[in-house]
Amino acid sequence: MSAQFEKPEKSRFSEDEVLRQIEQAVLDHRLAPGTKLKEVQLADLFGVKRGMIRKVLTRLAHSRLVDQTPNRGATVAKPSVKEGQDLFATRRVIESAILQTLITRVDARKIAQLRKLLQQEQKAYQRGKSEKALALSVDFHRQLAAMAGNSVLEEYLNDIIRRTPLVILTHLGDDEQNRCRNQEHEAIIDALEQHDLKTATRIMHQHLLHIESKIQHKPEKPQADLATLLRRQPETMQT
Repeated sequence: MSAQFEKPEKSRFSEDEVLRQIEQAVLDHRLAPGTKLKEVQLADLFGVKRGMIRKVLTRLAHSRLVDQTPNRGATVAKPSVKEGQDLFATRRVIESAILQTLITRVDARKIAQLRKLLQQEQKAYQRGKSEKALALSVDFHRQLAAMAGNSVLEEYLNDIIRRTPLVILTHLGDDEQNRCRNQEHEAIIDALEQHDLKTATRIMHQHLLHIESKIQHKPEKPQADLATLLRRQPETMQT
């Protein structure tokens, strides 16, 4: 697929595929908070019927990625400062519990997997592929949850992570200094390898507080065209 969505000639995108692609555009910081999501334009971009787009937007609203207002349509959600702070405070609690569970299960194989993911993240930053680096940074936290083996904690974390980019874009901006610092990812891995729960938890708290403490109102920027915002970069495409 090219960098821009193309209408399929025979097959159509499924509802889940449309939802995933819009959701990924949010995670990649391509869809900014407040962006209008017009049913007609989205249906044309994906080559599907408006009814499917309506269902997708309803599902996204249920997960709080989209705001739906009667007679005004749907827009990408804009979390309040309080909501953003609450999300990161909740992440600190959940990710601490994940580390507490993981510390009893971690082994050399898991550590090797985490270090490989960290290397990929570092290479992406070095090569200037910020969107790919961001996706890998998010994957690091998801991988910790998956390795811990608690499906409830993993589900809660994934729900919050989906909303985190909206908080960052609404109140911090798209500067790289407002994203995860992979040096701290490395320090967390080192602590896990030593089975040092206290250090791993302290670094995770520090890691998340770095962003949480900076959440504040920021001026809005002009919005680009929806079709442009939904363009996908090849390095961030996921199967």
